[in-house]
Amino acid sequence: MIAHRNLGLVAAAATLLAAAPLSAIFERWTWLVQAVIAVAAVAAAAALARLGRTPVWVQVLAMLGGLTLALTWLFPSGEELLAVLPTPATFGHFAELVAGSGEDMRTHSVQVPDTDPLLFVTVLGVGAVAVLVDVLCVGLRRPALAGLPMLAIYSVPVAVYVDSVPPLPFAIGAAGFLWLLVTDNVDRVRRFGRRFTGDGRDVDVWEASPLAAAGRRLAVVGLALAVLVPLAVPGMTAGLMSNLNPGAGSGLGGGGLGGSPGRVDLFAALSGRLNQSQVTDLVKVTTTEEEPFYLRFGVADDLQADGFRVRGPNGQRVTGDLPDPARRTLPGVERTRHQATVEVSRDLDMRLLPVYAEPVRFADLGNSWFYDPNLQIVFSNRENSRGRTYSFDYVRSTYSPQALRSARPLPADLPLRREQTRTPEVGEVRELVAELVRGKRTEYDKVRAIYNYFSEDNGFTYQLTTEEGTSGEQILDFLENKAGFCQQYAAAMAWMVRDAGIPARVAFGFTNGNRRSGDTFTLTNRNLHAWTEVYFDQVGWVPFDATPSYGVPGSTRSAWAPDVDAPEDSTPQTGTADTPDESEPSAGPDRAPDQFEEGDDPTAAGSDGTSAQSTPVWPWLAVVGVLALFVLLAVPALRRLALRRRRGRPAPVLRTVDAPDADATGADQPVMVVGTDPDRARADAHAAWEELIDTLVDYRVRVDRAETPRATAERLAGEPLRADAAAGTAARLLGRAEERARYARDPLTGEPLPAALRTVREALAGQADRRTRLMATVLPPSVLHRWRTAVADTSAQLVASGERLRYRLLRFSPRRLIASRTGR
Repeated sequence: MIAHRNLGLVAAAATLLAAAPLSAIFERWTWLVQAVIAVAAVAAAAALARLGRTPVWVQVLAMLGGLTLALTWLFPSGEELLAVLPTPATFGHFAELVAGSGEDMRTHSVQVPDTDPLLFVTVLGVGAVAVLVDVLCVGLRRPALAGLPMLAIYSVPVAVYVDSVPPLPFAIGAAGFLWLLVTDNVDRVRRFGRRFTGDGRDVDVWEASPLAAAGRRLAVVGLALAVLVPLAVPGMTAGLMSNLNPGAGSGLGGGGLGGSPGRVDLFAALSGRLNQSQVTDLVKVTTTEEEPFYLRFGVADDLQADGFRVRGPNGQRVTGDLPDPARRTLPGVERTRHQATVEVSRDLDMRLLPVYAEPVRFADLGNSWFYDPNLQIVFSNRENSRGRTYSFDYVRSTYSPQALRSARPLPADLPLRREQTRTPEVGEVRELVAELVRGKRTEYDKVRAIYNYFSEDNGFTYQLTTEEGTSGEQILDFLENKAGFCQQYAAAMAWMVRDAGIPARVAFGFTNGNRRSGDTFTLTNRNLHAWTEVYFDQVGWVPFDATPSYGVPGSTRSAWAPDVDAPEDSTPQTGTADTPDESEPSAGPDRAPDQFEEGDDPTAAGSDGTSAQSTPVWPWLAVVGVLALFVLLAVPALRRLALRRRRGRPAPVLRTVDAPDADATGADQPVMVVGTDPDRARADAHAAWEELIDTLVDYRVRVDRAETPRATAERLAGEPLRADAAAGTAARLLGRAEERARYARDPLTGEPLPAALRTVREALAGQADRRTRLMATVLPPSVLHRWRTAVADTSAQLVASGERLRYRLLRFSPRRLIASRTGR
């Protein structure tokens, strides 16, 4: 049974190791914590079932029950009993999660966020694999077949990734499988008994024989070949080599756009391509728009202490109906519809497609491509952009300064504002922003003040090489040196706009370049660019390019974001573009500042828009779980204490004895004497002896059921209790009482058996170590052994009853019954 328990634990651990490749799919490690809980529940249920020596099908049902309880606790519907017992509503909730996982799989890209549907199917899958692995390894003793369900876990990231899965998770999963095989082999060898050599020397079970050593060497060599061969075989190294060799490949730089959309380092890619001396054609775009804005493919909107990062996109298939911004009209906002065709060269390899902002219809793209309306990017989890040609319709939006000036500030509790205005704590930047926006009353004027700051008059210049600063903060170094290229300008302006309380992000794409033939633009690596996008209420994301225009070929400026370094007369005239007219009423819609039309907050899609914070339930569940755990742990100790008190209460019994006793008058009178009933004395002796045996079991003293009570008492007095004469005498007294109770006509009476028990118990506790005393108090082995025996006996009785019922059913014949009745 111990070997089965150990093998079951190894099977659970191997399942978790085999799930290591799933780390390449999720952004965070929530899935692993939940998978550990589910696998632990499966392993615990299997161990409890095996304590009763139940058949395999009962063990499977127990493991499925443990998995169900774990899933109920991890993904509650709110209508469970005691937080873990499922109800019909729970299974309905599970069905909804499974249905929602299909939609999340279609809309999210790797690495995916922690959504309940995806986490549920992941934990359910890992738990199911744990059940199969346990059944194959422990129940059927076929550990080699357990590699098939473990391999099924590895096939999930392989199916999702176009490129190779990182080698480390594969090696971890393979190590778990090898561990499982070795453990099963050791268990099989132990079943045959002790190993020995021809010269009579005993061999430890872990000492490798020549055959076993050869097998282990072959396993290590096979694992190494499985990991290293893909690195050398042509056509199998696209993703793996790029992960091991940043900067290699023909994409947009090391670690750049060759990975998944959720792990793209757009800044590193942009910097690497702009610094290349060779000019490479990347994209050809033909559009019906006379002067288009930038072709874009990526967005970074997660600002951390080390700068902006790219988050995984999610959206809908490009083959479906896409949002059409032209359906909404606002004063001062002009929207026109155009068509474009893009040809991507084979030198641009990424999971993103260059498109103009606000596309509304695509052609020549399959179901593997998705559009994120919040980020306004097109992405895929399976295909890449290399050599692809596609067409799409898009809407070009232009804004008048007055239309942007009429946009009201977003409410502070709006999710979009909370997420897109978070910045690290850099006091110098906030002081500079506060000084720039002082006196500005509208959101647009604040943005223009920050935008105008990045001008040649303030000392800013464009250059591809930047100087190292001494402040320890890259943004402070840039604002102090005032020299850099597009990514520094775009990130610095987005940071500062966020510090002003206005949502902002960094966009990536191509400028129009200088190579134009009719309606076709040829874009190269020198046209790669980054700029800032700012969100205005009711308007949406508006681009601002703060990079000096003389350093960017094909740079485009607009009426709302003019070239601040251009001569005064070349700046686009827009009336009151630079100075607000405070006496003029707002041209925006007549509504309160906290009133928004449906769809104004892209990040709040699917929510109810409320900002009320509900009290979390998990702390109470945690407290209840801890209390329940303490109660369960206290049950064996309470049971042991109850047995000890019941056995330690022998009491004398009053008996009336008819004895002739002549008194002074010569009459016979009955005499009342105090004595002990023989049956009660025997019961007390047996109870004291059972308590002594349980005490020996609790303190791990060897118990031999074949010994007589006298032999056991003498052994105790001579070995464990040698140093305590009183304890030895007490042990002999208990042995003599049990011996008399078993074999003599009259049992031993009048002896202090409870006091003798206390003496022996205290002596054994004084000689035991701390761990033994703790286990004897908290989890008494005697109680656990009695429970295991009871469960095993009950299970055996149930199995026997089932066999008898099965035998009777097999022997039952309606024909025989009819024949017997006819004979009568």
